Amino acid sequence: MQRAFWGGCAALPTVELKIEVVLPEKERGKEELSASGKGSPRAYQGNGTARHFHTEERLPTPHPYPSPQDCVEAAVCHVKDLENGQMREVELGWGKVLLVKDNGEFHALGHKCPHYGAPLVKGVLSRGRVRCPWHGACFNISTGDLEDFPGLDSLHKFQVKIEKEKVYVRASKQALQLQRRTKVMAKCISPSAGYSGSTNVLIVGAGAAGLVCAETLRQEGFSDRIILCTLDRHLPYDRPKLSKSLDTQPEQLALRPKEFFRAYGIEVLTEAQVVTVDVRNKKVMFKDGFKLEYSKLLLAPGSSPKTLSCKGKEVENVFTIRTPEDANRVVRLARGRNVVVVGAGFLGMEVAAYLTEKAHSVSVVELEETPFRRFLGERVGRALMKMFENNRVKFYMQTEVSELRAQEGKLKEVVLKSSKVVRADVCVVGIGAVPATGFLRQSGIGLDSRGFIPVNKMMQTNVPGVFAAGDAVTFPLAWRNNRKVNIPHWQMAHAQGRVAAQNMLAQEAEISTVPYLWTAMFGKSLRYTGYGEGFDDVIIQGDLEELKFVAFYTKGDEVIAVASMNYDPIVSKVAEVLASGRAIRKREVETGDMSWLTGKGS
Repeated sequence: MQRAFWGGCAALPTVELKIEVVLPEKERGKEELSASGKGSPRAYQGNGTARHFHTEERLPTPHPYPSPQDCVEAAVCHVKDLENGQMREVELGWGKVLLVKDNGEFHALGHKCPHYGAPLVKGVLSRGRVRCPWHGACFNISTGDLEDFPGLDSLHKFQVKIEKEKVYVRASKQALQLQRRTKVMAKCISPSAGYSGSTNVLIVGAGAAGLVCAETLRQEGFSDRIILCTLDRHLPYDRPKLSKSLDTQPEQLALRPKEFFRAYGIEVLTEAQVVTVDVRNKKVMFKDGFKLEYSKLLLAPGSSPKTLSCKGKEVENVFTIRTPEDANRVVRLARGRNVVVVGAGFLGMEVAAYLTEKAHSVSVVELEETPFRRFLGERVGRALMKMFENNRVKFYMQTEVSELRAQEGKLKEVVLKSSKVVRADVCVVGIGAVPATGFLRQSGIGLDSRGFIPVNKMMQTNVPGVFAAGDAVTFPLAWRNNRKVNIPHWQMAHAQGRVAAQNMLAQEAEISTVPYLWTAMFGKSLRYTGYGEGFDDVIIQGDLEELKFVAFYTKGDEVIAVASMNYDPIVSKVAEVLASGRAIRKREVETGDMSWLTGKGS
């Protein structure tokens, strides 16, 4: 385990800057955390005492009051150019701005989603926020703040004034170029040394849930010690990209730079495996024997990929994709060679699509009749399968691997239960995952029969002070009558991490986000919102053959999920309808009349 912490509370160079931290009176009543479980005067109460920070802990941010020469101002339109509920991209010389008219008021914001750069003008304006057309992130139009995920950063908000029937926008040049804003965060003021054996908040797992939890705590004013520990050798990174772009380097995947963690005192333990959790004494032990006390604990360990159990499973060049190193090695070995992908779910199909232009051949082995069948249904699965076949991917359906054969220890052939033998130099296994919760079995923290951690709407486990989030949890899905579900989506992990942090601070927040996911194959994106498990019918609008369609998944009389390709922003529109609490009825989508999406229907 690497205990050279990436964090602001660890040992750093000795150049120091003294500042005062005085927080608003309203912050002082919040629950305070300490490793002993007692109130800590350092958690929220800046009492005027000088605290020490290193100059290296500062990140460059736009000055809140830029000088006139650093700003640009221009008339961008006439007041009558936009109707209520309309958005427009306007040019401001140094960059574009999203201009929004809502309830008679104009708002000016950054025009690109900070997550992947989607043009927000093509998104959905509803209930005082704009939702990204690509991946569903939501931003408050009055503040620019990120209100729903994915992504970490908010939008800049620019000044608007009306003079002589013209709309003027004033903005900082730097903000126009950055197109993202990191929320104001507290700094760590705990005097604990980097190697101390106690922390106020311990987060096990540095995926989306863990990182968002840490950032939310800092955004909410928590200034005591936070430690984030991960099995990975890297700082938190964009894991969904691993299977979509396999040769992306680790530094290109990083969600935050090293300087960020130093600046805000979020310590990161890499290659750190927790082996036991002692909830009575609030202590965890790592594989190397290191022990750490905590006051509040977030469990976000994620999942572990399933592996093949057939004969020859130990041969070389058979991979699951869990880390950047896994993905990079697969690409390197696959160039000009024969690749077999086992599993036609999202990970397997993304890998197969990416490798078609690099490998000599790509074959997919799947137990079901069509790819994505359980998730997207037979008709959509078959349409996507045809797209792959048109790109030289060979499918072996309704069978599974019985043997992996090697030559000189390296994979040479994959033998199927159908008796077919497929040439293979590289095999990628994408047959699902199991929650990485084995270390909790004797802890007293509740696990269900499948190893998932059940939590309530506040992401609390059965043990006070212990929260859980991400792929390893089951939680009550509000808009599906609080049905307990597991949703291993990147976006959902973000939302759960934030709710967990808010409830560590006794804010009584509840998880209410609508699930949203996406995939990309051969330059085409599929978007999906809702929770479609158990659907009994699929209603298709558009053209499946042309891959320009929207599929509505229904159960009884209700639409429970929607998927689309080349039909933006319909999935984001549906997500907004579901988020508003309105049910969508089957009869509304059967007619092909989409007026209900704009509130003009029944």
